[in-house]
Amino acid sequence: MKIIKRIVLLILLLLVLAGLSAAYAVKIEPYRLVVHDYQLGKETSNTKFKVVHISDIQVSESYTENRLDKLVEKINSQSPDIVVFTGDLYDNYAVYHPEKKVQRALAGIHAKYGKYAVWGNRDYGGGAMRSYPDIMKKGGFQLLTNETETVRLPNGRKICIGGLDDVLFGKPDYTLMDSADIKNCDYRILMLHEPDAADRLPAQNADLILAGHSHGGQVKLPFFKMKTSLAKKYTNGFYSVNGMKLFVNTGIGTSHYPVRFFVPPEIDVFHISI
Repeated sequence: MKIIKRIVLLILLLLVLAGLSAAYAVKIEPYRLVVHDYQLGKETSNTKFKVVHISDIQVSESYTENRLDKLVEKINSQSPDIVVFTGDLYDNYAVYHPEKKVQRALAGIHAKYGKYAVWGNRDYGGGAMRSYPDIMKKGGFQLLTNETETVRLPNGRKICIGGLDDVLFGKPDYTLMDSADIKNCDYRILMLHEPDAADRLPAQNADLILAGHSHGGQVKLPFFKMKTSLAKKYTNGFYSVNGMKLFVNTGIGTSHYPVRFFVPPEIDVFHISI
């Protein structure tokens, strides 16, 4: 009888734990926006600049435009020199696509030397491809589609920023950073959406590659992590790829299911010395 009671008690305890975990994954962690800081480059250099990286906002009925104010406030509190967005503005544009509030929120993000974005796979779907360039432009972001831009610092140092087209639905130019002008930059940043595509880049093509798409799996358990196409190999954090440093952001919103468990939404801040 004692054994049965203990088994019943254990089952009840497990059910309560499962219920609390589910509630946390739906009601708490998706709202727990965190900021991570990273130091890169030459520690002895006096030339420093700050890059803030966000990805996969995926505005939806579960991540509404009303939640963007907190995101904008946290980004601006970092006083960024450059802000980069690596794609997927809406989760499903055909179903839910507020535009004016999203534009205003993006326009409220401040960066000393500019704001840059690339296409994500969801920026092509559900009619989004007709609106995404205009939304980003009105939000003050320069959308780079197999294009590069050069940021000149007051002391003459040059930061080159490249943006690849989406891998799944666009036509990315993997040789984008191959030109002599780009190679002569003091620091080279390449943005792309799907991180596994970094394997297709020529060796030592950039100093820092920034990607998203994976959401970090959204749910991380000891023996389980959700993965998506072209984000199976590189899912979150830093990797070394063909002599380059790749960083994968775990995103802001959610995909498929409005849950996060041990993978909070994140803003990444890179303090770079060159």
